[in-house]
Amino acid sequence: MDRRDRNVGRRRRDRSGHRSREGDQELGDIEPHRRYHPTSPQQYVPDAASYQSSSDEYYGEGRDAGRDAGRDAGRDVGRRGGGEAQQEPNVPDEIRNPFEDDTAAELMAKVQDLVTETSWPNRDLSLLKLGAILAKHPTADLKNEQTYDTGRENMRDIIERDRDAYGELREIDADEIVHLGNEVARRWAQPRALYFTIVLCSIGAAVQGWDQTGVNSANLNFPLDLHIPIDRCIPRSATSPPMTGPRGDCPQDHVFNPKFDRNTWIFGLINAAPYLSSSLVGCWLANPLNYYWGRRGAVFVAAVFCLVTVIGSGISRTWEQLLVCRLLLGIGMGAKATTVPIFAAESAPAQIRGALVMCWQMWVAFGIFVGYSANLAVYKTSNAWRLQLGSAFIPAVPLVMGIYLCPESATPILSTFIILTLPKNRSPRWYMKKHQYMKAYDSLCRLRNSRLQAARDLFYVRHQLLNEERRLGKDTKYFNRVKTLFTKGRVRRATLAAFVVMIAQQMCGINIAVFYSSFAFPALITIDRWGRRTLLLFTFPNMAWTLLAAGFCFYIKGTKGAHLGLITFFIYLFDVFYSPGEGPVPFTYSAEAFPLAYRELGMSFAVAVNLFFAGVLSLTFPAMTSKLTPQGAFGFYAVLNIMAFILIFLFVPETKLKTLEDLDGVFNVSTRKFAKHQIYQELPFWWRGRFGRDPGDPPPPLYTVRNLQRA
Repeated sequence: MDRRDRNVGRRRRDRSGHRSREGDQELGDIEPHRRYHPTSPQQYVPDAASYQSSSDEYYGEGRDAGRDAGRDAGRDVGRRGGGEAQQEPNVPDEIRNPFEDDTAAELMAKVQDLVTETSWPNRDLSLLKLGAILAKHPTADLKNEQTYDTGRENMRDIIERDRDAYGELREIDADEIVHLGNEVARRWAQPRALYFTIVLCSIGAAVQGWDQTGVNSANLNFPLDLHIPIDRCIPRSATSPPMTGPRGDCPQDHVFNPKFDRNTWIFGLINAAPYLSSSLVGCWLANPLNYYWGRRGAVFVAAVFCLVTVIGSGISRTWEQLLVCRLLLGIGMGAKATTVPIFAAESAPAQIRGALVMCWQMWVAFGIFVGYSANLAVYKTSNAWRLQLGSAFIPAVPLVMGIYLCPESATPILSTFIILTLPKNRSPRWYMKKHQYMKAYDSLCRLRNSRLQAARDLFYVRHQLLNEERRLGKDTKYFNRVKTLFTKGRVRRATLAAFVVMIAQQMCGINIAVFYSSFAFPALITIDRWGRRTLLLFTFPNMAWTLLAAGFCFYIKGTKGAHLGLITFFIYLFDVFYSPGEGPVPFTYSAEAFPLAYRELGMSFAVAVNLFFAGVLSLTFPAMTSKLTPQGAFGFYAVLNIMAFILIFLFVPETKLKTLEDLDGVFNVSTRKFAKHQIYQELPFWWRGRFGRDPGDPPPPLYTVRNLQRA
């Protein structure tokens, strides 16, 4: 087979999943009424007639030839590449609706399968059929029209073409048409239950931030009270009995601390303990907790750890007790940081998923702010460090109560609060993972504006998840599934992308600056319009030059005036760029990148990487700054920002405005092909556009998106 035949076979697609496009050059011939751009957040919506005619002509005439050529190409690729090429399909150049090739009879057969498996009530059968039709025709003008009459006529035309297969169906009412139109026109018009779910997840994030700040101010006092002084020279009254040793340069009323080196490492270990235990234990416990108790149960267990351990920290009498409490706190932090973003991502519709999930990082920053405020409020009291460590229990109390208590076992006032927040609700995708589809449907009804939207999403997501199970398998052994994170291509690429964005958060230098939450608000709008990748690529170069500028300002003589003012100004600019980019994106990206079967494990790995390196930096940064000058430390992190920018450019694809299941098509693109496309196509085009007179035609897209769900 020559090269041309192989390319044709590789790009064609039959109904079983093989490629079916003749190549990018023929896109205009195949679909004269539609043209896509890879960065466009909205797809052009064809009318129903042009869509149907082009689909029938294209798939009817090219299906047989594509199937034969695809088989030949697959054999050639398997012989040449071996290994992964034999296990996975060729890289798609198109992400398509899975029902696009189905006839009306085939679509209704899938509806019947769902009815049989779930004992779907007969009174709602018409609703499920309408949901299936909407899943097949998400661009049938219903979402672009706000008027009832137009939407009804378009839906009637679709049904009448295959009336024999669809049978008797009720018409979509006016409210349902409006809700469908609002998915594009008013994407923030979501039900109250969804927003209360996000609010509860935000409380979990605030707990995370408060837990991180309590120890910062407590560091000033607890070393002396727990007999681990970290100063070289200590007051004679600081220990009993007084230490003896060489005075060195100590003042007259001080004595040299012979345990200075040992105490410094103990002090660093106490500070780093939550991060280390989170990365080594807490994150990895999230998978069994989610498997047996669901998202809500996992958050409850994590919240209990965060509630009890901070109280224990406040009443510790020895440094060993404080260390144990901090280690146990890390278990709760790790399980919570893994589960809460997943819970939010699986509950939110695709068009605002990024904005809602990024609330995690924004409210972590808010928790840090409130934690610092609480530290300041009590710093003049006796035993201030105990109050500073223990005060983090305050946001943990509503999290425990709101997540766990059922309405039947609570007081009327508390029952009202719980009903408004999360009434017996788990993630709908968690229910689907357990094949509890009616419970998933009930959960979706609370998280969507209409029962029709819930039926459509149930039908669409269930089909995608079944395909995912067939493709990736359903191995229940824990360590085999951990191994899969690094072996199976689709999962491995998600693991690589999540690893890059998570470690980049520690590489960027935020640990030597200050968190500001106010600048994260623009990301609520831009994260789903511009995309996760765009925000990262824009902010990292700017963070690099601001850190470099701040480092050079240390050469200004003096400690006040221009010296202090310019350093503060550039660190402030650094935080301005950090907050809408690398601040909220990593947890959002990692929560959505993995397929459902490996979502908990993948997120566990991603959060473990983030928290482990946070712990390493907390443990080693004091020693590093003593060896490097401030200029060297700021310059070091500026270089790391450039390295992170390169890694993101090469290995992190865009995930905006796609359902969690449609992201399989994004991560099916091989890492090598994606990186080559960025280097040889996107980078030259960007260079010509910035520094050349004529940038020329834009590069061909790596893949196109057609006829996908947006809800």
